[in-house]
Amino acid sequence: MSRMRKFTSGGASIFVTIIIVVVVLGLLLAFSSQFFYLFERVDEQEVGVQFRAGSIQQIVGPGVYNDFGLYVRMVKVSSQAIPFLIDDPEIITRDKQRIGLVVRGDIFRPNLNQRDRLRELWAEYRDIYLDDDLAKDKVNGLAQQAMKVCVGDRTFDDNIIGTARDALRACIDDELSGLASNFGLEIQNVVVPEVILSPEVQVALDAIVQSRLETEKAAQDKLRAEAQAGAEQARQEGEIRIEQSRIQEQAKQQTTLAKLEQEKILAQKAVIEAERANELARVEAELAIIQAQKANELLAAQQDLEINEALALAAVEKAKADLAVQITLAELYGRSPGFLELQMVQANASALKATDKIIFTPEGTIPTLVLPGPGILPTVETGPTTTSSPIIVQEEEAPPAEGVTETQP
Repeated sequence: MSRMRKFTSGGASIFVTIIIVVVVLGLLLAFSSQFFYLFERVDEQEVGVQFRAGSIQQIVGPGVYNDFGLYVRMVKVSSQAIPFLIDDPEIITRDKQRIGLVVRGDIFRPNLNQRDRLRELWAEYRDIYLDDDLAKDKVNGLAQQAMKVCVGDRTFDDNIIGTARDALRACIDDELSGLASNFGLEIQNVVVPEVILSPEVQVALDAIVQSRLETEKAAQDKLRAEAQAGAEQARQEGEIRIEQSRIQEQAKQQTTLAKLEQEKILAQKAVIEAERANELARVEAELAIIQAQKANELLAAQQDLEINEALALAAVEKAKADLAVQITLAELYGRSPGFLELQMVQANASALKATDKIIFTPEGTIPTLVLPGPGILPTVETGPTTTSSPIIVQEEEAPPAEGVTETQP
């Protein structure tokens, strides 16, 4: 029994000892981390901030670092870009139009070359440098402010039409960069990929042409509204004063209403006359266009006629030139019959070939020709006559097929 008690008391003392050792080691580890760090690596995309006794000792670039001292530690700040995207669906332009914008860009925290700026602003904005979400939230708010400033300084057309979009992007970039620099942040690659038009603005754009056509009507409505406002004011004044002098106020009111009605009629007349003048100007412009078109068509027709006449004269002259030789020969033949006969003889002579045969027969007889074939000799028979006959020229032909004899009377 005494042995068991001794064993129990010994085991309890060992257990207590182990607990004490663990607590001491934990305390040593907890306190030792405040006095040194070993092989702390700063990557390529990071900046290392070395602290000693709560103050920044040095800001270093990529590498491996060790330090010993009172409350030393290493904090790493990423130098990678933080993309942000912010949209504001409703911004008022200088001419009181509503548009929406989407802005995108990249956020950069202070790098090694900006170590002085990082050291200066660390106490105020360390959370922004260490937390990407906080940096995005901060820049989103600044971007919204920059968007409202740049859009509000410009009219609707200067914000969305043509090269105005580039000017708007540059304004937002400059404004946002100026605001972010107060926090040691740098903004790059700012773009405005989309301008959002509300349905009301889109409808307003579609109605611009219609509103321009209705300018005269708007002017008339304005005059009518002013007349109605004056009449309402006169009526209210009449009601206030009616208790004092009903008859006098009624006469004054009637006079005022009559004057207003007259002004209204004059205004309507002016509007109608302006509309008629516009219509007359439009008709005259259309008439001028039609007359110009007809003048152009007449000029084109006259030019076509002159071209065709010139072509006809050219064709006549060409025909004369082509027939000049024949006309000259015909005139020569008419003046010199002997020359004509000579030409006829030459033509007949040139018609003869070396293979042609000539047969002379008495006049009034018909020669009989037997073409040669196998076993047949050429034969020419003529009847007697005392006069000479015309010359008959017979071209030599190929012999007929075997066994066939051709006779020509």
